[in-house]
Amino acid sequence: MNNILHIDCDAFYASCEELRYPKLKNHPMAVGGLSNKSIITTANYKAREYGIHSAMPVFIAKKLCPNLVIVGVDKKYYKEKSIEVFDIIEKYAKIKEQVSIDEAYLLVEDKENRIKKAKRIQKEVMEKTGIGVSIGISYNKFLAKISSDWNKPLGIKEIKSSDIPHILKDLDISKVHGLGKKSTKKLRNIGIHKIEDLLLLDEEFLKNLFGKQGSYVYHVIRGEDNRKVEISSKRKSIGREFTFKENTLDLRILHSYIDEIAKILESDMNDRDIKAYTLNLKIKTEYFKTHTRSHTQEVPIYKKEDIASISKDLLEKLISNEKFRLLGISLSNLSKNNHTQLSLFD
Repeated sequence: MNNILHIDCDAFYASCEELRYPKLKNHPMAVGGLSNKSIITTANYKAREYGIHSAMPVFIAKKLCPNLVIVGVDKKYYKEKSIEVFDIIEKYAKIKEQVSIDEAYLLVEDKENRIKKAKRIQKEVMEKTGIGVSIGISYNKFLAKISSDWNKPLGIKEIKSSDIPHILKDLDISKVHGLGKKSTKKLRNIGIHKIEDLLLLDEEFLKNLFGKQGSYVYHVIRGEDNRKVEISSKRKSIGREFTFKENTLDLRILHSYIDEIAKILESDMNDRDIKAYTLNLKIKTEYFKTHTRSHTQEVPIYKKEDIASISKDLLEKLISNEKFRLLGISLSNLSKNNHTQLSLFD
């Protein structure tokens, strides 16, 4: 039964920015680093017409499209939009497994026509959030994910068991979830470019080439994928860390980093409406030795002053003759401020 839907937001970061700056909709635009040495995170569909894509260096993107507009990444804003989108989508299924900020699997158990359900999801998400989504429908996760990428943007595609394997044969091997850049390069070096070519390789050959992942690839391209749609895992901690430009033991510098991290963590916790009961301090020395200290208390930790104070107390126990090259703070034993169990998907 085709009861798995894969929801994928179309050019998500770029779409979010187009909502803020509507004039960019008809202009090639990308989200990413602002320096020429940085990379593109997401490009809108106008920019993609010039061959611009994610992970491309900015200086190459500008050569391809001199009038490209580049917008800096605003993760806080994108997370807010993500919550809006997936709060709407969640009601359409008994189980939702969110796997990233812009994609999720749904397990649907009712007998409603899947195409109609997909159209309803698309319509409601667009009307209420302004974000377009593409939806893949199939009987397993691998095929549902391939389907959602079939005819973006605003695509809907269903793959049935009777479609396998011929419907996949003309697809490039880069479409196989589980084959990264290094793996696809290995395959191309031996003349494997399409799934049709990949189907000619036996399981033992793929296992020798990629280990256990080879066995996974062998089966999924034949429509066999037993992974279940599961409720998104609960986040166990939230944290930040900094690597210093120069190794140091200067307490003033270390305290300034602690104050900065505490400020960021307070903001992150406020955004998520959460609190913590355990604080973990981590340092890495100039000789790459890692040391940690933890503090747990009955009163919740969520204010920057408390985070900084506890961290500075723990730091005193870690001072040594070796200079520090990294300092990090994380908060665990998380819960919602309304005392319900915390469940984050990012």
